[in-house]
Order: sequence, then C-alpha cells, then structure tokens
Amino acid sequence: MIKAFVGSMTARIFLILVVGTIVSVGLVMALATYERRNLEANMRIARTAERVEQIILMLDAVPKASRGALANVAEKYGIKVDLTNSTALIGKFPDNEFSTVLRQTLGETRSITVVDSESKDCPARKFDHELPANQIRHCQKIFTTLKDGTPLRLDISHRDRPSIPFQGNFVRDSILFLSGILLVALFVAHMATKPLRRLAQAAQNLGRNIEHPALSEHQGSTEVREASVAFNSMQTSIRSHLQERTYMLAAIAHDLQTPLTRLRLRLEKVTDEDLREKLVADMTATLAMVKEGLEFARSTNIEEPFDLVDVDSLIEAICNDATDAGSEVTCSGKIGKPILACPHILRRCITNLLDNAIKYGGFAQVIVRQENSKVIISIMDGGMGIPDDQLESVFQPFKRIENSRSRTSGGTGLGLTIARIIAEKHRGSITLSNIGTPELGLMATLELPTA
Repeated sequence: MIKAFVGSMTARIFLILVVGTIVSVGLVMALATYERRNLEANMRIARTAERVEQIILMLDAVPKASRGALANVAEKYGIKVDLTNSTALIGKFPDNEFSTVLRQTLGETRSITVVDSESKDCPARKFDHELPANQIRHCQKIFTTLKDGTPLRLDISHRDRPSIPFQGNFVRDSILFLSGILLVALFVAHMATKPLRRLAQAAQNLGRNIEHPALSEHQGSTEVREASVAFNSMQTSIRSHLQERTYMLAAIAHDLQTPLTRLRLRLEKVTDEDLREKLVADMTATLAMVKEGLEFARSTNIEEPFDLVDVDSLIEAICNDATDAGSEVTCSGKIGKPILACPHILRRCITNLLDNAIKYGGFAQVIVRQENSKVIISIMDGGMGIPDDQLESVFQPFKRIENSRSRTSGGTGLGLTIARIIAEKHRGSITLSNIGTPELGLMATLELPTA
C-alpha cells in the first residue's frame, strides 16, 4: 500500500507542495533571522554608544574630585574609567561600526579612537559571572578627551549573545506549522488527483460493464468536464459498436438456424444410414458452432449487474450437475463467504473450465480455497496436458491443439476464450499449467477478487 501511494500522482503532488513550502518557509525564516540579528546588533551598538555618552557627559559635568567616585560606580555596570593612566595610541585605527556610531553620538569635534580587545582584564558586567573562569572577555577600549583636555580611556565590556532558535515555544510552533502544511498539502494533492481517480474507476467499470452509468459532465474544472464528455462519447461509441456486432451475429445465427434445421430434417430422409449419420453429425456440429459463436459475442458485452454470489453453493451445484450427467467430478474446499460477481456468467465461466477438463481429461477435480484477498478455484483433469509453449495460445479464439482437440472430440475452440473474458470482467484471471503426474495432467486456475 505504501509503495502504491509513493508511486501515485497524489504522493508526487503532496511531496512537491510539502518540500516547496518547507524550503520557502526555511528561506523566509533564515532571512528573518538574519535581519533580526542585524537589528539586535545595531540596537546593541546604539545602546552602548548611549552608555558611553552618558559617562562622558557626567565626567564633564562633575568636578575633578568627584570623577573617581563616578568611575567606581560605572565599573559596576561594565565600564572601566581610567583618568590617570590614559595614553594616546600611536598609529591609525580604521573606524568600525561602533566607532562610527559613537562619533555620530558624541560629535565630530571630539577625537575618538576605538580598539577591540580580548583580555581577562576587561571589566565584568553583572551577568558575566555566568562565564567560565578561564574564558577571555571581550571589550572595547575607547580613547578620547574631556572638555577640559583630560585624557580619558574607557574599557567597556560587551559580548554577543546569539539568539538560540530552538528554545521556548519554537519546537512546538514548528511542529504545529509542519502538521498544518502536511494536512493542507495532502488535501490539495487529494483534490487535484480526484478527477483522475474518478476517470480510472470509470474505465474499470466500463471494462466490467459497458452499460455502467456515464460520468457527470457538470462537475469539476473545465478540463475535467471536457474529459468526462470525451469519455462518455467513447463509451457510447463502444456500446453502439458492440450492440451492432451482437445484433449482426444474432441475426446471422437466427437466419442460419432455420435453413440448417430444415436441412437436417431433409437429411433424415437419406436412405444410406451411414451417410445420414455423418451428415446429421456435421449438421449438429455446425449448429453448435453457430450457437457458441453467438455466446462468444455476447460474453464481450456483459450487461448483468454484479451481486453477492455464494461461490461454494455455485460450484457445488455445477459439480452436482456434472455428476448427474454421468461425469466423474470431485469437489473439495470452501471459502465460507460470498463475493461480488455476475452469477449467470460466472457459472458459464466455471462450467466451461469443468467441461473442458471432463472432455479432454476424462474426469475433473475441483479445489476451492482463499489466499489473502483472492478466491482460487483449481480444476484438474487426467488428460495428457498441453505443451508448455501453447499454454497461453489456447486462449485465442478458435485455437485448437491438434493432438487433443480434434473435431472428433467436439468443441469449437471458444470455451477457454469465453472463460477468460468472463474472468477479466470480474477483475480476475485464468491460467493453465501442467501438473505432470501419472494421475493428473492439466490444471486450470481461476483467480477472483473477494471484494
């Protein structure tokens, strides 16, 4: 079942929708995460610049004697203020994003140099106690001067804390989102392929019964309605063709029966007894061929509705009829439940196989069993069998095996053909195989679905 689903159009559309949606959502989430991190970084830089500005403005505002106390307070919040040992850096240091923002905040008139540094001496912020003791802190050294010309160095601690995506309700929300996507994709795939399944079912119904009701031509999209119209037109054409052929063969059979019957009555007046018997036998065979040819034509145009059929009772009745007619037939096995079939034509199918076994094998053994979802009816005979290279060709119309199916044994070569057509109308199959034992020769196996 899983293999059939994977190979279906529903699965392909489902996978395309799911994969496409997940990839699209993944790209959107990656872009959103990137933009959010950029926004967080810009906000962090702006906030840090504001803190530096506040410290510098407060140092400018208070007397020199109070600057030391202010520096002690600032260090508790991750900013180390050095007013006594500030040295100017020699060389040029390119501006980074933080120095650009800080210069815009403090004004272009103030000389500012920013240097990134990693050292255990970097000031610690309140949350930095969570860091391992051996981890080097990251800080930025800011060199500038106050309004009175006092050199100033600020060491401000900071560390990037990247957001962790798999936290909080992220996993739960992701599962709910994916579940919703899967349900929507499955619904869309099912709806998109529903017309194809309906058309395939209609084709199967047409194969079993040419008189099956036509498809609705007023449902679905324009393409679906056009396909329904085309399918119904095809069904009408096939039905008309089969009816014309059946009517033609019925007319031929009817027209032939009257002169053949009249000819047989005249043959009864032939005085030569041997000649009369031969002519009557040929006439009888001719009538049988006409009748069986008509049955063959009718077998391709089954109009009988399907119904629940008790296969056990049907086979038992067929075997009893054959036994009452003087044939040697044994029957064994049961399935114990009915199947959906056309009772009259199914009877014809099994009877043809049984008659074939009795006619060419002398006796028949019928075994009925069920395997998984199939009913298997095996009919074995005591004949010589059929060459392996001709086991399939005997199902062709009028095909006869010369060494076993001569005119002297009767038959027209249509019995197996009609039986296979009926089996296929029931979504079943018929196969022949050689048993190869001294007691048994050929086995015909009829397989029918249980539902």
